[in-house]
Amino acid sequence: MKTQVHDSARFPIASFLWSLVLCGLIGSTCQGQGNIPTAPGATVSQAVESLSATSPVDSLTFDFNQDIGVQLIPFDEMYQMALAYSPTVKFEGAVASSQEAAFRLAKLQVLQNMTGFANYSTGNQAIISTGTAAVSDQLGQISNGYRTGVNLVVSMHDLFGRSQQIHLARSNYEATMERKRTAAIQLKRDLFNLYQDLLLSQRILKIRLQDDQSSLAAYRIAEVELQKGKITPEAAAFNSNRYAETRTTVEQAKTQLIKNIYALELAVGVPIRQLKR
Repeated sequence: MKTQVHDSARFPIASFLWSLVLCGLIGSTCQGQGNIPTAPGATVSQAVESLSATSPVDSLTFDFNQDIGVQLIPFDEMYQMALAYSPTVKFEGAVASSQEAAFRLAKLQVLQNMTGFANYSTGNQAIISTGTAAVSDQLGQISNGYRTGVNLVVSMHDLFGRSQQIHLARSNYEATMERKRTAAIQLKRDLFNLYQDLLLSQRILKIRLQDDQSSLAAYRIAEVELQKGKITPEAAAFNSNRYAETRTTVEQAKTQLIKNIYALELAVGVPIRQLKR
């Protein structure tokens, strides 16, 4: 460092020009970034507020300075809400209901071969009969009265294939029920991963903000020392670049937190405010 200061002393004009250029770049950068903190100690809530205006979710429902896990409803309740609103689970449930109806219909399909009939007749049908009087009286009864009965036709398919048809319908119904349970398990797995990603993104943002405050402090100290000629412009540029990198990671962490909140809201199917205790 002594050598660097001694070199600056040997070239005072070049050092002064470097200082002017660097200060101009730093000033324009600070003016262009409206959400750069002006003082150490920025909170997670203050960081997230900068993205809440353009966010598709109401992220200000929560206090991000506290653990978001204690502000959300229990995971089991969240999962039950997701089951009630999940389109995938609803679809599989509807398919299972249709297969259950098909199974019941297969057991009753034999009834389509059974028919009943009834008719009634009266009046003179002009039946010509010959023979004795007893026979004539019996034939005359056909002209008046009613008839009822049942007609049953049993095919070879009904005798040998009906049991297999019922077994096929039962298997399809059981398969759809298993697929519905699989969809529910997959939903629970995805929801748990999103829940953990949300908690992790909040912890990462806290760590990034701490690093950002340290970089900001080093950046301001470097500005002062550059004006006093204690460090070279290269050293000040290094601190400026380090601060820009930490700001980038903070912005990425904020965006990831908002994305995780939105993903959790979509997975459950209700607004995020309904997930708050």
